[in-house]
Amino acid sequence: MTAAALGTTKLNPFGDLHTMQHLAARLARGMRPVWEGLLRQEVRSFAEPLSVQRFADYRVERGDALTGWLPLAMTPNGAQAWCVFDGRFVLELLDLFFGGSGAAPAQLPTEFSPAADAMVARLGTMIAGPLGAAWEPLTRVAFAPGKPEQAADIDGDDAVIVTRLGLATGERPSFVDILYPVAALKPHGASLTGKVLDKAEPDPVWRTNLARATMAVRFPVRSVLAEPVVSLSLLMDLKEGDVIPITIAPDVPVMVGRDRLGCGTVGTANGRAAIRLTSLAQPDEGFQA
Repeated sequence: MTAAALGTTKLNPFGDLHTMQHLAARLARGMRPVWEGLLRQEVRSFAEPLSVQRFADYRVERGDALTGWLPLAMTPNGAQAWCVFDGRFVLELLDLFFGGSGAAPAQLPTEFSPAADAMVARLGTMIAGPLGAAWEPLTRVAFAPGKPEQAADIDGDDAVIVTRLGLATGERPSFVDILYPVAALKPHGASLTGKVLDKAEPDPVWRTNLARATMAVRFPVRSVLAEPVVSLSLLMDLKEGDVIPITIAPDVPVMVGRDRLGCGTVGTANGRAAIRLTSLAQPDEGFQA
């Protein structure tokens, strides 16, 4: 039996927080391409187990190390969450951004430079989109980053839900915390105590019919065999029976709509003119990804 002290406030009014943990996992998956774009290498992105604690205790755990604090305005309820960045991680990204190897100084400064503050703001902008997308199956919440601060504007006795995102490229992972004051999440209490289905299985009949309908869509396929260039004077003098010489290249382009499918060789098949495909275009060469 756990003793209860009179006058204390319940830290977590949302139960087991399975829904919030599920949301954090969605966010970690959504952040993977963001981290890989910043670090220019493959990244393992994951979510740590959630915790609920008083903000003063969270500050004690972080200690006095260099830290970036960025407010995230939550609309439509006007609440505010916070992104918390490890100072060394911010300086490593800043070094990469300016063409370095991603190394932070051995002795960290006591405060961020304007360039480091700009990097914190940039990180907040890059996180806000995936964060809103992670919340979407639960409820529509938009996040807008503000200006970096020296510390979070949260009362020490207020309870916060700590969502910790991890990213690892080697042995030493880096972490980014997102703090949700419990009071800020109370308008979403009904959603947080319900269940979220991340990947609901579609109806198999509907999926089969959709696949058949998609495969039946028709696209115009064309090829340009030659594009001769003539002067305006020659065009003005053309008459019936004149011949415009053309040269057919060994490989001619094959187009689907306005996109390049690949190249082919002109020939015949079953008594009809035909083009034999010799190569297919890569996504960045033809079809737009």
